[in-house]
Amino acid sequence: EAVVSTQSTGVYAATVAIMGRDGTGEGPRRIKQLAENTRYFRKELQRRGYIIYGELCSPVVPLLLFRISSICAFAKHALARGVAPVIVGFPATPILGSRVRFCMSASHTRDQLDKILEMLEEMEPYLTMKLSRRRRPLPSSK
Repeated sequence: EAVVSTQSTGVYAATVAIMGRDGTGEGPRRIKQLAENTRYFRKELQRRGYIIYGELCSPVVPLLLFRISSICAFAKHALARGVAPVIVGFPATPILGSRVRFCMSASHTRDQLDKILEMLEEMEPYLTMKLSRRRRPLPSSK
């Protein structure tokens, strides 16, 4: 297939790999793994009582922190544990809509995702992030 002049060779190669046309099967495998990681992480957060935004299949997972004061505390705690959080607060969000965004990757392992979940559980008593009013717990994804 010809590469269009406005399309770089790298973008073309990535597109061919993602579509599975490179003969390795790596692209479809990674897409499947990304979907599995995303579903697992979102379901675990919901099951544990955290409020998250977005669609079940979206690999960007915004978890509500609510209070502006929670942003710095969350960032410091996460960084001390080797996690670089993407935090967003006012004026980019509503005043009580502060959040942390987790960006899922196909290269994340289940162990890495579980460590993030454990870190959140450690922080919960100090930041009060579990504010879901969901009455029925979701079944465990494990």
